[in-house]
Amino acid sequence: MGFKKNLLLFAVVIFVFCLPIVVESSYYMSIFIVIGLYAIVAQGLGLLMGWAGQVSFGQAAFYGLGAYTAAILATRCQWPPLLCVFVAPLLPSVIAFIIGRPILKLRQHYLVLATLGFGIFVFVMLKDLGALTGGPSGLTGIPYLNIGSIIFMTDHQYFYLVWCALGLTLFCMANLTRSPIGRVFKAIHSSERAAEAVGIDTASLKLQAFVLSAFLAGLAGALYAFWVTFISPSPFGFTTSVEFALMVVVGGLGTLWGPVLGAAIIVGLTEFLRWAVPVALPHAGGEFEIIFFGIIFVLIMLFRPKGLLSIEKSSMAVNNPATLRSTDA
Repeated sequence: MGFKKNLLLFAVVIFVFCLPIVVESSYYMSIFIVIGLYAIVAQGLGLLMGWAGQVSFGQAAFYGLGAYTAAILATRCQWPPLLCVFVAPLLPSVIAFIIGRPILKLRQHYLVLATLGFGIFVFVMLKDLGALTGGPSGLTGIPYLNIGSIIFMTDHQYFYLVWCALGLTLFCMANLTRSPIGRVFKAIHSSERAAEAVGIDTASLKLQAFVLSAFLAGLAGALYAFWVTFISPSPFGFTTSVEFALMVVVGGLGTLWGPVLGAAIIVGLTEFLRWAVPVALPHAGGEFEIIFFGIIFVLIMLFRPKGLLSIEKSSMAVNNPATLRSTDA
């Protein structure tokens, strides 16, 4: 089984490496870049939803904060773009740490509403703080990202950068979820009360997952800013948060590759709708996309609630208190 997984992984790496060579269209390359960026965000959200058992509709806010932090540091402060990429995710992480403890005390739909409210608040601030963010008109003059003498000016170049970042994210997430702390996260998702009964600090671990998800969203946002070299508040609204959550749910909760598959499906459907809806329904308006995704969400919940790549497994460490105590230690 291990050989098959390694062979499949090798095939995926070869496919990703050869894709820019085969695909000449910048339009299609831009779609693959968006898939890579969204998959990075979905990886963090997948840890939060699929392992820590917490739902968030505020990831677009962290995504936007990372993008605007990188853009402002590069344009207003004249920082090197590469340094901005490393620094920008820190602001979403700090904000997630500050708001995470009170928000994560909430349960079920109250938690959803709290994260949704946070996302709306950030979206409004990005539009209203015009002197800093450029307001609805956006922020221009963002330089291209460079690493030494290599300047990432084309979509084909940026594709390799984004997917290398995604590969590193997948590697780190794989090691995290297979580690003792990953088993503890799975135990919290299976039964938070059972985990607390054996002495696990569930509040602290959920906060760590929340902060990590914000960090990855901020990293993807910073990479996005230096790719488009112009940002406005519109890509960081409620619809984007719904898409992120849908990627995790469609791909598979508690899986490593589920968020990547979910990102590919949702981004692909989004691009298809942008072409098909004006042709088939010229008077449908701009709300058709969110309605369509809502239908997909309902269908997934009805027929495949754990996602396309989910595999039913017996409960893990949650049924073994001794294992939980050892991993917590």
